[in-house]
Amino acid sequence: MYTVNTASEIAERIYEFWIRAPQVARNARAGQFLILRIDEQGERIPLTISAVNGDAVRVVFMAVGKTTQHLATLKAGDALADVVGPLGKPSEIENFGTACVVGGGAGIACLPIIARELKEAGNHVIGIIGARNAGLLILEDEMREICDELFITTDDGSKGFHGYAADVLKRELDHRTIDRVWIIGPAIMMKVTSAATVPYGVKTFVSLNPIMVDGTGMCGSCRVTVGGETKFACVDGPEFDAHQVDFVELMQRQRIYTDQEKAAVERFAEHTCRCGEGGHHHG
Repeated sequence: MYTVNTASEIAERIYEFWIRAPQVARNARAGQFLILRIDEQGERIPLTISAVNGDAVRVVFMAVGKTTQHLATLKAGDALADVVGPLGKPSEIENFGTACVVGGGAGIACLPIIARELKEAGNHVIGIIGARNAGLLILEDEMREICDELFITTDDGSKGFHGYAADVLKRELDHRTIDRVWIIGPAIMMKVTSAATVPYGVKTFVSLNPIMVDGTGMCGSCRVTVGGETKFACVDGPEFDAHQVDFVELMQRQRIYTDQEKAAVERFAEHTCRCGEGGHHHG
């Protein structure tokens, strides 16, 4: 039995769950993920482990597809059928000197555990978190507490720097040495932001979690080309050298399931209306 300890909406359509999963909590390291199923018929969804506290792990997700929308309806005390993890290879963490973690939108959720391990390893940690607008920024206080410095960017200028995380990263690279960079967010954001570190020759990691389905390397839907070789994000990653990732192919692959996902969301909406659990009055 895996129980949802707490469930809350922390920004528009972005939910934070603490789930009791002792075996995952005991072994989880930065960069790893878990896979959960709501019920026996449920789809498996990979979610990055955002933090650990005692025998509970935190996941943060955006309610976009059918399963994440269903997950968002769960409350504290509800049970999940399966929580499997930790999966994937942990982040490569050691004392590099100065490390920078960059998060976009819901991708910010992946940063606290990485930032914390970097800090514990003796690094000076810079955080850059960005979102479309101030309302979509998450975990700001927590990131401020962990990082030595935190910069905030919004596309619309409603908070912090008016512009993109890539702009702030460039600015910082211009006037100091940064030894390692982690970037986690939507594929286009990771592509653009990791391009910023190329001229400086800074080793940069991206996490390719959102493209997985089964998480064991069996289904092949998370195939990515890294340095000209085929890799599986779930077992070879989820973190890869950003400068080696074929982002164009990655973004084309992410569009493969758009139609099925849309149909599933529509079916789920109809179902919840009929069951009287959802309907328009809730959302």
